[in-house]
Amino acid sequence: MVTERIIIEDTHRIDAGKLERAAEILREGGLVAFPTETVYGLGANALDEEAAKKIYAAKGRPSDNPLIAHIADFSDLKPLVAEIPEAAGKLMEAFWPGPLTMIFPKSDAVPYGTTGGLDTVAVRMPSDPVAMTLIRLAGVPVAAPSANTSGRPSPTTADHVWQDMNGKIDMIVDGGPVGIGVESTIIDVSGENPVILRPGAITQEMAGEVLGMEIGLDPAITGDGPMNADVKPKAPGMKYKHYAPKADLTLVEGTPADVVRTINHLAGKKLEAGYRVGIICTDETMELYPDGMVRSLGLRAREETIAHNLYAVLREFDDLEADYIYSESFSADHLGQAIMNRLKKAAGYHMIKVTALSSKRPH
Repeated sequence: MVTERIIIEDTHRIDAGKLERAAEILREGGLVAFPTETVYGLGANALDEEAAKKIYAAKGRPSDNPLIAHIADFSDLKPLVAEIPEAAGKLMEAFWPGPLTMIFPKSDAVPYGTTGGLDTVAVRMPSDPVAMTLIRLAGVPVAAPSANTSGRPSPTTADHVWQDMNGKIDMIVDGGPVGIGVESTIIDVSGENPVILRPGAITQEMAGEVLGMEIGLDPAITGDGPMNADVKPKAPGMKYKHYAPKADLTLVEGTPADVVRTINHLAGKKLEAGYRVGIICTDETMELYPDGMVRSLGLRAREETIAHNLYAVLREFDDLEADYIYSESFSADHLGQAIMNRLKKAAGYHMIKVTALSSKRPH
């Protein structure tokens, strides 16, 4: 398969004519990668079960991992869902269009091939103007997981998509780098109480403020290990290893001084043994790491910079052929919750919790 690539040079004044071919591919059951405000998505007609199968094949994605249906207008939601709970209406009003996915009871129109065999459907209305224009032109809801090989760091530029998907899909729409850099927040509104299944830029605190209640977190977020193999995931990113670089990634938790000391010690031992070692840190600590391939994610005081750069740095270490990567840890609230969720999964939950006197690897 020859993968076409088109470039949208002005994302504020989009020439819809440049997207007509991409929309046609989607209507005809093909695959198109396109930017959203979170990461690049790999799109197919969400109502076409055979098109959904092509997504799974191109990504190498397990078939029980649900897809998210993307829409461009509020009126597009009703045909996809059996009901719209009151909580969902409040969240839609506050955060759509934007980086929020919600899990609804599905209608009969949505095939099980899109939902991973579940009776619920994940739906999002992205705010990215390229995504919105393309979905409207296609005239169908667009299933769009991240446009990467399953398990790898998600793509935040069209070049990342090209690395993973060239020759596997019909077209890549290049709309430049994405804004946020981590996938959407997923909230399950299909039950009695809303529950966050995947953290993102719409934080637990933000959603709770809109609903006037504390929003629960799924154990897949709060736990320090992967979901059991026999459990069906209700949303993308819950069960399988995700976001992982090729190198062995380890997270180090503790006080800032202990983390720096431990990373320098571990990196030094690997460097002495002849390995290529990457270190993930922040602008505040970058000068404290004298050896290894040191990369800052941004300012710890501005978590949005950390999220924006996370996947690009993980992919850069792939390009640099790192053997081992050691990363600082981040806060477990606000946007830090999403950052740590991605890092834990990328590391396969390989973490060192260090104190001034000892280091301990949890089992």
